[in-house]
Amino acid sequence: MRAGLLLLFALALPSHAHDSWFEVLPTTRAGELTLALGTGNRFPKLESTVGAGALDKHGCRHGTAAPVPLRVQRDTPVAVLLNARPVNAASRKAGHGAITCWAQLVAFDVGIDAATVELYFKEIKPPPAVREAWREMRSRGVRWQERYTKHVRLERYDHRLGEAEPPAALPAPMGLDIVLDGPLRPPRAGSLLAFQVLRDGQPLPDFAVELQSALTPIGQWLTTDAQGRASVRLPLAGGYLLRGVDLRLSASVADTWESRFVMLGFEAVKP
Repeated sequence: MRAGLLLLFALALPSHAHDSWFEVLPTTRAGELTLALGTGNRFPKLESTVGAGALDKHGCRHGTAAPVPLRVQRDTPVAVLLNARPVNAASRKAGHGAITCWAQLVAFDVGIDAATVELYFKEIKPPPAVREAWREMRSRGVRWQERYTKHVRLERYDHRLGEAEPPAALPAPMGLDIVLDGPLRPPRAGSLLAFQVLRDGQPLPDFAVELQSALTPIGQWLTTDAQGRASVRLPLAGGYLLRGVDLRLSASVADTWESRFVMLGFEAVKP
């Protein structure tokens, strides 16, 4: 069922409207990252590039060191290839391998028909107030118009840089962010993963987040508490994506929706 919904959604919207994430590509130099940033119907398969021109705010940071920007290498049909060297002589002395990368993309506008909106809702699980507002708009014959912005984050650990205790995660300079709680050491399969969702730096309560695994098509939905926090036990080792969409009516343009997509990728290790 999910594959069918995503296929219909793909036919109705530009590829920019699906989830996007960083894929880590092999590199030989410790502390250097080569990343593929693209879009897909379902994590972890990238299917189309976001385009180098879509990058807005972006960077990589080693622990709490100053961030460095991502550098575009080239664009391919399935991803834009990026490179970053966030580790310098000073930060290397910390002796840990925690690296965070992020990218906020430019906003895109899209219009979709009513049938596709219902499929969209099934994929993002918006709050009841959103559904009620849409019912009222449909009764007036209004077509769905939306401006959306994507916020992509990656937590990566390079053991070649050392095994010292890493610092806690810091928010990224994006409009919507998922920040892991605790030191940025790779979580273990079977352990509890806790995180906080921030919108413009403030906790986002009652926000639906889905945990997706690279090893199974079955996702797990969570809802943040009053402080924007939630937790989930990781069943398997491997790649994961936390993803969600904050959808609300525009405060400046009548009968128009604004959405912020957020995606956090990370790797869980064996116990």
